[in-house]
Amino acid sequence: MPEYRKDPITKRWVIFSTERSERPKDFGKVEQVIDSQECPFCEGHEDMTPPEVYALRDEGSQKDGPGWKVRVVPDKFSILDEDGDLKKAGKGIYDTMSATGLHELVIETPNHMGSLINLEYHEIETFLKVIKDRINIKKDDYIIQYVLVVKNYGSEAGAKFKHSHSHSHIVGLPVIPKRVREEILGAKEYYEFRERCVFCDIIAQELSENERVIINNEHFVSVCSYAARFPYETAIFPKKHMSAFENTPDEYLSDLAHILKDTISALCGVLDNPAYNIVIHTAPVNQIMPVLYHWHIEIMPRINKVAGFEWGSGFYINPVLPEDAALHMKENLRS
Repeated sequence: MPEYRKDPITKRWVIFSTERSERPKDFGKVEQVIDSQECPFCEGHEDMTPPEVYALRDEGSQKDGPGWKVRVVPDKFSILDEDGDLKKAGKGIYDTMSATGLHELVIETPNHMGSLINLEYHEIETFLKVIKDRINIKKDDYIIQYVLVVKNYGSEAGAKFKHSHSHSHIVGLPVIPKRVREEILGAKEYYEFRERCVFCDIIAQELSENERVIINNEHFVSVCSYAARFPYETAIFPKKHMSAFENTPDEYLSDLAHILKDTISALCGVLDNPAYNIVIHTAPVNQIMPVLYHWHIEIMPRINKVAGFEWGSGFYINPVLPEDAALHMKENLRS
């Protein structure tokens, strides 16, 4: 049975999911290659996944059969237990909980495509709308406090299979992740001092200086982060202040699909198709913070190793200035 354990010093929760454990010699193995003939996410292989919980389908098509555009299924190797009750316990100074929550996979296309940049803009727009819908559906679950959307590409970023079928993870948690809580606290301190959103001020300054801006369209801007932890780390912000991704108007999603694909394309062009992680940071569900928080997407290439100094100090060493990274990516877009 998986469980959450809380570090009493850093307040960070860790999920222990021993059902997914590997033998020591299996850690660090080279990623497996999987093709469309054996891929469980390809159209026609619907019986190879758990039954779908949501799908956008052609009229007349049947559940768990062909004819879908985007399909959502429970993760077969879920890190969390969706059906269990949330049980909390204390063991001396330590806190533990049963690892209750949600873990779903969004299969973004019926076609066997491994990378986001292989999808059409309208396909990306469609699966972004599905993610919105899934978050809104899960808001009514009293256990879920936070929904994290994650996409992993490449083994260094945590993807299990090489050339895997493009998909994303939706993880519903009964606690707010430490990284998001730190962002909320920082935004709260900034607002109490200046009575403005720190993210809105970042967007305004980046657009004014135009040193780290990669792409700028009507509703969104992508920027190489000023204090990037990793080389070519990038963020995408909605220009209009919005605290929750799931409240983004549908008419904005075309612009988001374009800037997401084009930013990843520039990144892959400069770095020769690197591994990367994409995460959506949004406000906790059912919490009112309209002026404090501003949802955004973080894109983190996995091209350098985090060493002892970083782990021990919390500092990061980045060998590439974000101004140079933005210039390289913009040049790639023009070429």
